[in-house]
Amino acid sequence: MKSLQAALPVALALLASCGAEPDLRIYCALDMVHSEPLIQRFAEETGLDVEVDFDVEATKTVGLVNRIREEQGRPRCDVFWNNEIAHTVALANEGLLRSYDSPTAADIPETFRDPDRRWTGFAARARVFIVNTELADPAEIRGMDDLFDPKWAGKVGMARPLTGTTLTHMAALFTTVGEARAEEYLRAMKSSNENGQLDLTSGNATLMRKVRDGFLAWGWTDTDDYYVAREAGAPVAVVYPDQDGVGTLLIPNTICITRDAPHPEAAERFVDWVLRPEIEAELARSRTMQIPVRPDVPRPDHVPGAEGDELKYMEVDFLRVGAELVERQAAFQEMFLD
Repeated sequence: MKSLQAALPVALALLASCGAEPDLRIYCALDMVHSEPLIQRFAEETGLDVEVDFDVEATKTVGLVNRIREEQGRPRCDVFWNNEIAHTVALANEGLLRSYDSPTAADIPETFRDPDRRWTGFAARARVFIVNTELADPAEIRGMDDLFDPKWAGKVGMARPLTGTTLTHMAALFTTVGEARAEEYLRAMKSSNENGQLDLTSGNATLMRKVRDGFLAWGWTDTDDYYVAREAGAPVAVVYPDQDGVGTLLIPNTICITRDAPHPEAAERFVDWVLRPEIEAELARSRTMQIPVRPDVPRPDHVPGAEGDELKYMEVDFLRVGAELVERQAAFQEMFLD
């Protein structure tokens, strides 16, 4: 069996690969604790020498996306496993991904598949409120505007909308509630932060820890971060927001092959392996407890389905979100980094 090497920005190597060119190089934005065991198993089952570059919380997703852009003249990455969708769509629009219609994705709903098969979505997370039940009653928190209720001033938070799923979330608002309403929400975030009423953290995991440890009563995060706190025994509950309004945002993982992947056959092999229903089922059972996009994939009772009558999900045109993402991100940076 050949080795799996994981390269972080600090050059942390899990296993030495003797400096040889790998058979497959993956860029992975899904948290290492969740994705590494799966990639390791793929390497063991196939005997391929797999090298993985993981992202870090502070630059979640954006760091790897920019590397793919920068390396397009000398590509290193074969497969990009993204923990969200908007940046993947943006890369496809820039011509940096190639089409691949994986046979194991045939039963994934078209909502989660690029029409040109440049990317495929799977194993989603929902954007939710994590609530410290010792500090707040979850029944009192229903929708996104509750974040600005004066009674919660100084007790709520969210990540800055500059990277990862928070960036995707805020960009998606423009396609669902309209330009004026979304702009109003962002302005309220900024002013509330400046007035000390809203804590803007560096990432979703940081927000989760602040709620878990009682520094905040509640705030926006993703379902996987909520489940980590829940599993640790923290006094937390989850609220799926806006069930009587626009609905809860569902953000899938996406997987894609870069346009000039150095190892295209190995890349296709990995994509086929990851997109199997068994992997979605495993991710649903794991600590990340991600939501299968296939309706018939088994999942624990506390993990909702992506379709059906359990929850109302936000209707989002992710193709539009991805097309507008670079412009939105620049605007958010100007707003929140001035």
